[in-house]
Amino acid sequence: MRIISKQDVIKTVRECCIEGTTLLPEDVLQSLKDSEAKESSTLGRSFLNQCIENAVIARNEAMPICQDTGFAVFFAEIGQEVLLDNGTWDEAFNEGVRQGYTDGYLRKSIVSDPLFDRKNTRDNTPCVVHYSFVTGDKVRIVFAPKGGGSENMSAIKMLKVSEGRQGIVDFVVNSVINAGGNPCPPTIVGVGIGGTFEKCAFLAKKALLRKVGSVNSDARYAELEKEILEKINASGVGPQGLGGDTTALAVHIEFHPCHIASLPCAVNLNCHAARHVEKEI
Repeated sequence: MRIISKQDVIKTVRECCIEGTTLLPEDVLQSLKDSEAKESSTLGRSFLNQCIENAVIARNEAMPICQDTGFAVFFAEIGQEVLLDNGTWDEAFNEGVRQGYTDGYLRKSIVSDPLFDRKNTRDNTPCVVHYSFVTGDKVRIVFAPKGGGSENMSAIKMLKVSEGRQGIVDFVVNSVINAGGNPCPPTIVGVGIGGTFEKCAFLAKKALLRKVGSVNSDARYAELEKEILEKINASGVGPQGLGGDTTALAVHIEFHPCHIASLPCAVNLNCHAARHVEKEI
């Protein structure tokens, strides 16, 4: 067994928070540049240019890409041969977030109770951690801060099995169109298909972590991604909802087996500042 220090986890999470909110991944930045070159709308090109310029400034000056530094969401793969030296993983992640959002001067956006006592926790905790356990003695941490504007445009629908492929296409495309400029397009569109109600939503969020423009390994789902992206970009919503060709940079689908009576589908949108960072301990 390998023993990992709780302090090392805290330090890594802290670094993730600061880097993840200031550094736009290269694949996202390149996709914005490619979209700007192809965008037919003058206003759309102008907005895309501002997105690119903003990302460069954020990187050069170590400043947040967006003032909404998001709900701190993590995907953690814990090796089965790993033990934490003291305390719990949740304690380590929350302390890392507390330090990262404080030391990085990042906006704290979390309220302690969703309905009755909406008081800011003042340190952006608690965070959300999706744990999975894998072989080996390493810990892989992916941080994906999720802003409220795009998260609020999430949608899930328990489709009838008879609605099939066309029902999926219509639901995803209409969800993006109805969201309009609220999620700050161009967006990355994460789609979950199958599983149960909660598994489907998880898959949609996890799909956002894929490299922009990567295709599903199953050719049928890759073709579905392509069709949905084309229909979304033909909608005319455009950058920031101001009209144009670039409503989404990519559509990424993840799927899971489901019940014979079910066809769940979830949509999770990420704004043009599709932030995430990965570290290993």
